[in-house]
Amino acid sequence: MFALARLMVVGFLALSVIYLCLSLYSRAVRKDKLREAWYKGPQDVPLEHFLEEGLEDYDKSLRRKLILAVYVIPVILVSVIIYLTNFS
Repeated sequence: MFALARLMVVGFLALSVIYLCLSLYSRAVRKDKLREAWYKGPQDVPLEHFLEEGLEDYDKSLRRKLILAVYVIPVILVSVIIYLTNFS
């Protein structure tokens, strides 16, 4: 039982680091694309406001929510492996 608790804590910490890295990377890529679109576009609004609006839209997007799969998929895989190992 202690081994499972240790696996869960270490796994959660590792997945949190992976999630944080993916989230920051994805946000940086989105910000670069928005900046590029602003430079190519008509530039009616200030850059900071354009980036702020674009990143607010990004925060509500499906891509942001899909990054949460970093937590879900490994937990499901480990659960299936544990089940198959013990009960098959």
